[in-house]
Parts: sequence; C-alpha cells; structure tokens
Amino acid sequence: MEDRHRHSILKVENLSIGYKSRTSSTVVASNINFQLEKGELIGLVGANGIGKSTLLRTLIKVQPPLAGNVLLNDQKLEDIASVELAQQLSIVLTEQITSKNLSVQELVALGRYPYTNWIGNFTDADYRIVNKALESVNIKDLKDRKCYELSDGQLQKVMIARALAQDTDIIILDEPTTHLDMYHKAYILKLLQRLTKETNKTILFSSHEIDLAIQLCDTMIVMRHDKVIYDQPCRLISKGVFETLFPEDLISFDNKTGSFRVSK
Repeated sequence: MEDRHRHSILKVENLSIGYKSRTSSTVVASNINFQLEKGELIGLVGANGIGKSTLLRTLIKVQPPLAGNVLLNDQKLEDIASVELAQQLSIVLTEQITSKNLSVQELVALGRYPYTNWIGNFTDADYRIVNKALESVNIKDLKDRKCYELSDGQLQKVMIARALAQDTDIIILDEPTTHLDMYHKAYILKLLQRLTKETNKTILFSSHEIDLAIQLCDTMIVMRHDKVIYDQPCRLISKGVFETLFPEDLISFDNKTGSFRVSK
C-alpha cells in the first residue's frame, strides 16, 4: 500500500533559476516543481550545460532563485540561518579539497562542526558518529591515512563519509563520479543507494551516468531545454523522456533495455 504520509524533505515550487545582473536576468530553467521524500535516492540528469549545477547551487543556498520557493523541512530556504542549514543539509562538491594534509578521520570529523561549541570540542557522541560514518562507507582501515595518499575513488568515499558524519536529513552531491573509472562510478552510486536504505536519508546527486541512475534511483529529475521533469525512472521511460535528451542522429535511447546507444 502506498504511504500517503511520507515526509517531504525538500520541496521546490514554481522555481526559476539563473543569473541576475543590475540590468537583466538570464533564465536557465523555469517552472520547476518537485518534492523529495525521506529515504529516497534521486538522480539529476541532463545534457552538458543544461543547468544541473545551477539548480544544485540554488538548492544549497549558494545562488538565489530568480523566482519561486525552495522549502527544506517545510521552511523557506532563505529563512534558514547558516548553522541551522548545516544541520539539515550537507553537500559533496567536485572541487578539489584544500585540506589534503588532514588524515581521513580528521577530514570526516569536519562534518561534526555544525554541532560543536565555539572552540570545537568533540563529545564521545561526536566520535561515535564519525566512526559510524567511516564504517558505513567501508573506509575505517584508511582512517589514519593522509588524504593526499588516496586515490580519487577513496577520496570520494571520504567526502561521502564526512557528509554522513554531518548527520543531515539530505545529502546533495554534484557529479560524485567525476574522474572515476566505470567500476568506481558504479561502486559510488551503489554505495549511495545502500546508504539511503540503511540511513533513511534523502540523497540527491547530479550525474552524466544516466544509464546507472535509471537502474539505481527511486526517482529522477530530468532537465531538458523545454522543461524539467520529475518522476520514477520506469515512468520517465514510458513517457519517452530520455529519447529527447540528445540528438537522435548521434545517440538514441532503447526503451526495452533502458539504456543509451550510439546511433548507426
């Protein structure tokens, strides 16, 4: 039976995203509406330059919306103070970290700072949460390694563990599989799928790995030039949404296999 009382974590209402100057506005996408539920894995996909990063920056309060509302736990994003926001929403970005001299455990522990006092004292509970995050991502054996010693795949797992240690309702990741080979792309996305089930957190990620997202996600946000569509992967396939993402003369979508292929 469908649960009619599922808890909405992030809700977007009639959102327009883009850039504003003193004299004009550039709209990247408009009329965006979706609602992310607790314990879901959501993939944000679309062609290069379509506005995925702009949408994510708007959702994490880095970039103001041009119109509409973003609500986090039923509160307008613009009304949430920075510390309170860091206790509800954590992010994993593609930018290289500047603190690679830290050990893995030290970097993961940074996720606890929204909860510590002004001098950053950790409690026993904080240390337990950090250790649990290391275990959840299967990197406890790396906890004493310096981050500069890690591979790209290992470092991405550390960043996910830091977000877990932050213990927020939602984790947002911008291209978490960038620079990874096919095996590690699948590994990271499978890890995110497992974490949603084990922690009941909402995890939203942007990705170019559309085939993998179709297989693993509960719901997806598909950005096209004409509109932004939110639905379950199977429904998106039946509606023919993926067939229109790329020019047919180069890449086509096979509805039977749920995958893209190079056109002959």
